[in-house]
Amino acid sequence: MKIITALSLFALLNLPLTGQTEKKIIILHTNDLHSRLMGYAPESAYSPLTTENDSTSGGFARIAAIIQDEKKNNKESTLVLDAGDFTMGTLFTSLELKTGFQLRLMKEMGYDVLGFGNHEFDYGPEWIASVISTSVSRGQIPELVAGNVSFDKDDARDDGFEKLINENIITKKQIVYRNGVKIGIFPLVGKDAASVAPRSAPVKFTKQTAYASKMVRELKGDTCDLIICISHSGIRNGKNDEIAGEDVDLARSVNGIDLIIGGHSHSRIGEPLVINGTIIVQTGAFGKNVGRLELDLSGGKPKITGYRLIPVNDKIQGDKNISQMIDEQKARITSEVLGPLGMDYDRPVAETGVLIAGNDIGDYKNSNLGPLVSDAIHYYVNKYSKNGTDISMVAAGLLFDNITPGVQTAPDLFRVMPLGSGKDNIPGYPLSRLYVTGKELKSVLEILLVSYKSTPANYCYYSGMRVLYLPDKGLFRKIKKIEISKGNGVFINVDFSKKNSALYSITADSYMLDFIGIIKKMSFGLINVVPKDEAGNKVQDMKSAVIDFDSQKEGVQEGKEWLALIKYLGSMADANGNGIPDVDKKYYSPVSSFIPLKTK
Repeated sequence: MKIITALSLFALLNLPLTGQTEKKIIILHTNDLHSRLMGYAPESAYSPLTTENDSTSGGFARIAAIIQDEKKNNKESTLVLDAGDFTMGTLFTSLELKTGFQLRLMKEMGYDVLGFGNHEFDYGPEWIASVISTSVSRGQIPELVAGNVSFDKDDARDDGFEKLINENIITKKQIVYRNGVKIGIFPLVGKDAASVAPRSAPVKFTKQTAYASKMVRELKGDTCDLIICISHSGIRNGKNDEIAGEDVDLARSVNGIDLIIGGHSHSRIGEPLVINGTIIVQTGAFGKNVGRLELDLSGGKPKITGYRLIPVNDKIQGDKNISQMIDEQKARITSEVLGPLGMDYDRPVAETGVLIAGNDIGDYKNSNLGPLVSDAIHYYVNKYSKNGTDISMVAAGLLFDNITPGVQTAPDLFRVMPLGSGKDNIPGYPLSRLYVTGKELKSVLEILLVSYKSTPANYCYYSGMRVLYLPDKGLFRKIKKIEISKGNGVFINVDFSKKNSALYSITADSYMLDFIGIIKKMSFGLINVVPKDEAGNKVQDMKSAVIDFDSQKEGVQEGKEWLALIKYLGSMADANGNGIPDVDKKYYSPVSSFIPLKTK
C-alpha cells in the first residue's frame, strides 16, 4: 500500500489548474431587450405556453425558460448578464415609475447582473433612479452596474442616481463566483451611446479606455480569474468589411479584458470575435436570441469550448409563472394607460398582408413605413387639431419597429414610435408645430437632404408637400420647386424668395423639431432658421410649440405619433369584410415626396 506523506499531500493540493477538474463557466447573455416582454410580431399571434403554432420571436417567458433550463442543468456554472437598453420600447415602460415591474421580473427570470445603456436615461437620470427605487421597495432585482459615469455636484437632477451608487444598490463592479472561478464584472457606456443620450444630463460618461484600464487593474488586484466588461458601445463594419467599432477598439487598447458582452449596435455575432485575446459577443436585439458562451478556465486563460445563439422562438415553451406575471401587467396597462384613451391591449386596430418596413432595412429611401407614419401624423393633426398643418415629417431614426403581416393591436403600433414623453401620463414625444418662411423651408429641406449621408438616422419622410430637386447639384442648389398639397390633388407653389413673408407650418414630434433649431450648426453657420409661432413671433421655448388637441380642456392635451398611427390605420377601409381595417395598398410600395429631376 502506498503511503502519502505530508509533503506529497501538500504537492497534490497545490497542483496547477491544468491537472485539476475542468473549470467550466456558462454565460448566458442578452442586450438591447427594450422591454420586449411579449413575443413579436404581431403580438396577437404570440402564444408562449404552446409550441409550434406561431412565428413570433422573443418574449420574456421564453427567455426565462432558457435561463431556468440552463441553471437547472448547470447550476454552479451559469451566469446570466445583460448589456443594457433593457428598458424603453413598449407600453410596459409606461408603468415602470409606478410599479418597478420589469427589474423584479428579470430577477425572477434568473438574471444576475444588468448594465445600463443610453435608453435607460431617455427620461433623465431621476426617472431611472426612481424606477430602481420603486423596484427595490417591492422586491428583489438583479445586480445593477454603472461604470464610467460622473455626476454634477451643483445639479440636483442626478442626485437620486448618485445616491443609489453610494448605497451600493448600483455598483461600479461586481465580483461573483461560479464553479470555483472568481469573476470580475465592470460596465461601460460607449461614446456613440453617450452621444445619443442627451437626456442623461447632468450625468456624463467618461472615456472608455482610461476607465477600462483602471477597472482591469482593480479586478486583477482582487485576484479575479475572469474579467468581463459589459459594454454598451457596439461594433460595426469597417473598411473591406472588416469588423470595427468601439468594442474592437477597446479590446485592442486595453489588455486584460477576457470577455466583452456587447450591446448598443444591435449586432448579431454568430461566432465570437477574438481581438487581442479578448472575446467579443453580442446577440442582436429585442430578445430574438440568447447567447450561450461556454468557457473552460482549467489552463488559467479562458478557452472557448462552445458558443451559440439560441433562437427565442415558438419551439420554446415559455415559463408559466413569468407569462402570468406579464399578463397581469398587461391588464394594468389596459386599465391605466389604454382604457382612458378608449383602447384595449388586445383589441385589433388594423391588419396588413405585407411587411411595412422602417430603418432597419438599411435602405431608407425605399422604406414604406416612413411615408405611412408621416401621412398618419398629417391626417391626425389636420383632423383633430384646431389649425392643422401644411407639412408633417418624421425621421428614420425615430422609427423603432416594423409593422409585420397580420393583425395589429395598439402595442404593435406603439412599438413603431415608442420613445419620449411629454407632460401628461401618456408615453411618447408630443407632436409640435412651428412656422417658417418659404425661404427658410427651402433651407431646412436642403440641409436635411444631405445630412443623412453622415447621420443616416436623419433621413426624413414628409407628408403634405411635393419637392422637385436636382440630386447632382451642390448644397443649397438642389431644390427647384416646393408645392404644398391642399388635398384632392391640388398643390400650391411655395415662393422661397426673400420677399415672400408667408408662413408655412411644419409638424413633427418635439424631439425632431430640434432639427430646425440646429440648422445653423448643421450648415456651419451659413443658414439661420428662426422658428416662429402662427403670428410670426420667434419661439423662445420649444415647449410652447406643443400642439393642444383639445383647447376646451385645461392645460395642453398632447398628441402622440403612435396615437396618430392608430387613428389613421383605424380610418382605413375594411377590404376583406372581417371587421378589421386593412392598410391601404398604396403603402405596399415605397413612395416619396421628393421627385428627382434630370440635370440638363
